[in-house]
Amino acid sequence: MPSRKDSNAPAPAPPEGAPMQDPQLLRRLLRAKDRMDAASHEAWPVLRLAAVSGVSEAHFARSFKLAFGMPPHRYLLTRRIERATAMLRDTDLSITEIAFATGWESLGTFGRTFRDVAGESPGMLRPRLQAAARQLEHMPACVLKAAQRPDLTEAVSEKRRRTAAGTKRLSTKETR
Repeated sequence: MPSRKDSNAPAPAPPEGAPMQDPQLLRRLLRAKDRMDAASHEAWPVLRLAAVSGVSEAHFARSFKLAFGMPPHRYLLTRRIERATAMLRDTDLSITEIAFATGWESLGTFGRTFRDVAGESPGMLRPRLQAAARQLEHMPACVLKAAQRPDLTEAVSEKRRRTAAGTKRLSTKETR
């Protein structure tokens, strides 16, 4: 029988030689992760997540990445893309409605990030997702969700830089 949290990927094993984290800290990190899962459409700055966990911002960010294999922002991005993909497949909502329902403040940012992660735009992907869903109606949802989880082992901005073929645009954060 699948557990209540079967949509969460198992945490990767810590790198060899890495210190084990305190079980109480892990419970606090899980509390923040669960809050992000339950309300991925909301803004989750590190300050808010650290407050949920009862630790400092820097300690939270380091500990979260060590425990779950990715920074909190990347985890939230993964959850938002997963939810948007499911909504594209299962609803007839417009792409704009899906973007705002999944927590994006800009349709352009949603479309660009979605394309960077999924490999194609939401509008191009939707018909294929809906056709595939009809073929997989009898597959357990937990198996489908795990198989369709986006791979964000590197930041989207890193992917964009690599594909820029030698041209490097500075972001607004890098020019300050």
